[in-house]
Amino acid sequence: MNRREMMRTLGLSVAGASLCGWMPNIARAFADDPKRKRHCILLWMPGGASQTDTFDMKPGHKNGGEFKEIESSVPGLRMSEHLPKLAKIAEHLAVVRSLSTAEGDHSRGTYLMHTGHRPAGPISYPTIGSSLSKALGDDTSDLPNFVSISPYTAFNNAAFGPGFLGPEHAPLTVGATTVFQQQAQNQQGYAQLGVDDLRHPGVERPQQDARLKLWKSLQNRFLANHASTSPIAQNTVYERAVRMMNSEAAKAFDLSEEKDEVRDAYGQGRFGQGCLMARRLIERGVPFIEVSLRGSTGGALGWDTHTQNFSRVKSLSEELDSGWATLMSDLKERGLLESTTIIWLGEFGRTPTLTAGRTGGGRDHYPRAWTSVIAGGGVKGGQAFGSTDEGGVEVTDGKVDVPDLMSTLCHALGVDPESQNMSELGRPIRIAEGKPIKEILS
Repeated sequence: MNRREMMRTLGLSVAGASLCGWMPNIARAFADDPKRKRHCILLWMPGGASQTDTFDMKPGHKNGGEFKEIESSVPGLRMSEHLPKLAKIAEHLAVVRSLSTAEGDHSRGTYLMHTGHRPAGPISYPTIGSSLSKALGDDTSDLPNFVSISPYTAFNNAAFGPGFLGPEHAPLTVGATTVFQQQAQNQQGYAQLGVDDLRHPGVERPQQDARLKLWKSLQNRFLANHASTSPIAQNTVYERAVRMMNSEAAKAFDLSEEKDEVRDAYGQGRFGQGCLMARRLIERGVPFIEVSLRGSTGGALGWDTHTQNFSRVKSLSEELDSGWATLMSDLKERGLLESTTIIWLGEFGRTPTLTAGRTGGGRDHYPRAWTSVIAGGGVKGGQAFGSTDEGGVEVTDGKVDVPDLMSTLCHALGVDPESQNMSELGRPIRIAEGKPIKEILS
């Protein structure tokens, strides 16, 4: 019996009701299995985080800004004073300080960093979560293979979609809101993250079953006469939603099962609670989860700090630090960090120089030289790869482009980046085109 089969069997039994209490022991038991599936968590920073104020600081230089630099658990690897919890687990982090990309526009940058391709031409490229979850996933699972928590899609909705892979590889979204909508909170102050597909229709179970039976009959009749790709994909999506809605596995989304001290450690905002949900989904075998950090007070523009750079980055960094560090510590405790790769990424970086005249100091868009972080499974942590000059203006060593970063992520996950999927135009497309950064792969 493999791990997913065991989870599914337990979910259908009485034991499934108390599964969360001994889930860590199950996770540790499977962690040493050489055939175990790998997982990926993308921590998406909409707006583009300032590398100069987080992981590639320039103390003593006029571009350095207000923040102090602190030592980490790894000698010589330093980061912002507002990331103290991450600094304590820096042995698991590989900081890539030499990203240099071509798109400084939010929409185009979001698409590039999610798909590995610039938004041009007739091909609709899939977001990396769709490609990797297809490679890593299990179509028989009660849970989806790709979950996107609190997505910020306003910059470019297509960047978050499955593209030519079709709707069966689209993410299940959790906590999606409109552009300027404030996050909902429960009475304890925790951000509420709802899943639309888990909402029952408000009728008794017999009536619900009768409706599903009628729907299935109509679907079967329609598919018998329209056995093409689109109707089959649409039917697959609906069947998975119904299966999940009626399964015990759906309890993965119920954060009320966690103790308050655990929820507080992650942070009460949308990002912290999203990281906690990601841990619960990883425990149950979901291969790809994306969690966005948009700010605890709505944060419609996230890290887009054209004004008030230091106050906003401080607040965002503190939220990031609690959620990310607690997530990694929890995964490690459960024996799951070795099989889970985490990547921290936005659409670009911010200008090393401060923009004069902006309220509170501002940093603008900057794709020429910026930072990403890869951590956890498949990664040789405790290091910084590449470097920028003393002012953070140019990459001086180890320049990395988007395809290289995508290829590195694939290798860390045990996925062949040269694996191909067929586009809607009949053209085979690789998952990633670049060269992996061998120095940070374990």
